[in-house]
Amino acid sequence: MNIAVLSTNRNLYSTKRFVEAIETSGHQAQIIDHSKCYVGIQQGNPTIHYRGQDLAHIDAIIPRIGNSLTFYGSAIVRQFEVMDVVSANPSQAITRSRDKLRCMQILSGAGLGLPITGFARSVSDVDDLISMVGGAPLVIKLLEGTQGIGVVLAETKKAASSVIEAFYGLGNNILIQEYIKEAKGTDIRAFVVDGKVVGAMKRTAKEGEFRSNLHRGGSAEIVKLTRDEKASAISAAKAMGLTVAGVDMLPSVRGPLILEVNSSPGLEGIEAATGKDIAIEVVRYLERQYAVKQAAKPISVKRKIKKESKL
Repeated sequence: MNIAVLSTNRNLYSTKRFVEAIETSGHQAQIIDHSKCYVGIQQGNPTIHYRGQDLAHIDAIIPRIGNSLTFYGSAIVRQFEVMDVVSANPSQAITRSRDKLRCMQILSGAGLGLPITGFARSVSDVDDLISMVGGAPLVIKLLEGTQGIGVVLAETKKAASSVIEAFYGLGNNILIQEYIKEAKGTDIRAFVVDGKVVGAMKRTAKEGEFRSNLHRGGSAEIVKLTRDEKASAISAAKAMGLTVAGVDMLPSVRGPLILEVNSSPGLEGIEAATGKDIAIEVVRYLERQYAVKQAAKPISVKRKIKKESKL
């Protein structure tokens, strides 16, 4: 198989690990900067070009779409899908996962545990919004934030009101969430591939910090999930339509509460914490999907492909 890793930075740990896993599995690997791809749309002949090269030879892709390139990156993934290329994650699911509000709404509709979450636009609704999530302390999140950026813990109602009004004044969209005290600065990242948890770690915030993101100085260690945690992670990925997902959960007295479902979860932290080869699991999923697609092709098409491969 010719497998492309869609990434704007070939030096990232996750990008390099996917290339290594692809080549170890006996396939051809290529790193493609999706921001530099361009598409041709015509009847019966969709195409993608990259630096003057037609990418018709690509059999499967692993999208690593950054938050700032969600729209364009998803469009490129969608074009590959139109060309019948296997993707580690569907374009629609990637777009859906990047909208924190939509994600919460989907997970709520699926009956999964969540922190109580509020969303509003008017300053006049702030008091009721704060009451809706159980009062202070509470967490305020920018909808567009990643890696803990744009996440604020407001200890008092007065502080919460001030921060919320400031965000509104700057034209930002935000979510308000209850603060889960019993989590004590920890959360769980479960890595799901094709409906199975292939690795999990517990992340702990550094002293004086409530955000447990590794990019913010948090630490990670391997953790064995409870039955409820495993079921919640798998159900969350399924509800979002993601085949490859990093599901972040908070432990609570109500059971696991899902914070976020990430469509491009990093490999470095979880591989280091678990000692597992997570990248190879994604490649194996692509192999299974490609085999299913090949088996479904008409015999005439299979003969043509076999003939062309001998040329």
